[in-house]
Amino acid sequence: MNRLIDKIAILVMCMMSLTLSDSFIEPVILTLAAVTASAAAQLLTGRMAASVIIAACSMLCGAFPLFLCMLPLMLYDALWEKKWWLVTPAVLVFGKLGEIKVLQIIMIIAAIAVTVIIYLRVSGLEQTVTKLTLLRDEIAGKNRQLAEQNLRLAQAQDNEIHLATLKERNRIAREIHDNVGHMLTRSLLQSGALLIINKDEQLREPLESLKTTLDSAMTSIRESVHDLHDDSIDLKKVIEDSISTVDSRFSVTLDCDVSESMAGNVKLCMIGVIKEGLSNAVKHSTGDKISIIVREHPGFYQLMLEDNGSCSEIKESGIGLKNMRDRVEALKGRISFTTSAEGFKIFVSIPK
Repeated sequence: MNRLIDKIAILVMCMMSLTLSDSFIEPVILTLAAVTASAAAQLLTGRMAASVIIAACSMLCGAFPLFLCMLPLMLYDALWEKKWWLVTPAVLVFGKLGEIKVLQIIMIIAAIAVTVIIYLRVSGLEQTVTKLTLLRDEIAGKNRQLAEQNLRLAQAQDNEIHLATLKERNRIAREIHDNVGHMLTRSLLQSGALLIINKDEQLREPLESLKTTLDSAMTSIRESVHDLHDDSIDLKKVIEDSISTVDSRFSVTLDCDVSESMAGNVKLCMIGVIKEGLSNAVKHSTGDKISIIVREHPGFYQLMLEDNGSCSEIKESGIGLKNMRDRVEALKGRISFTTSAEGFKIFVSIPK
């Protein structure tokens, strides 16, 4: 838009010099030709055709000396093409310079000077705008990188807090099991022994009540320890630790999308199947890729473990596959083993 406005201003100066000519038709024709050529040059900016148009118009000055009045407009387009020398053919007008009035020559020189000044101002402004745009884009990119880095740091911090919480739960469960659990077990044995050796019928009922209370407390402690232990299992972290031990010739991908409310026995089942599946792949697979997918659906949990090694048959009598089947069936789930030329697949489905 700035370039168009500047060209209109230059065109006005050129037409002012044309108005000093004695003819009327020739200035109109030359103006229309110059405007058309300038518009075409602007549309074809950066192409060879634009340079050809500017040079051709400059050469017209030799045939039509009055066309020299439109030279500033051609010079402006040449400057934008970074080829100011395209207007040098206009020197052909020197042979017919007598056909142009002195005042017209002065106005043309003034228009050329103004054209150069306008170009320097506008080109400088556009360079500044370009630099500012690049700077803005760079700042926006840095801000996005900073936001992504902050997000990764926050996620890493949340993971550390989560792992620390799980470790603390595990420690508490171990302390309860080792200390309180053992003391309650000893108290139960002692109360049972007292019941056996007791001869006083009046003490039998209180001793039986004490044993029942201790038994209930032991059951409650055992359930609490199991709950704490189940909650302390980070399924994804355990799977990732198992993957880290796989032979380096395998490229292993993991897609784990389950909630933290998954029961502990289901987690242990999944972990057992995955560890056995990875071990079998390392021992028997001829492939180099392993894919693990763990998903939670509204009514069941799903596990798919697949490698790309060729496998024609399987021996389900093997202890490894039997253990996997026993683990899944103990939770009323289903497991299948599929062989093909593309690889070996384990599919597990466990109802909630």
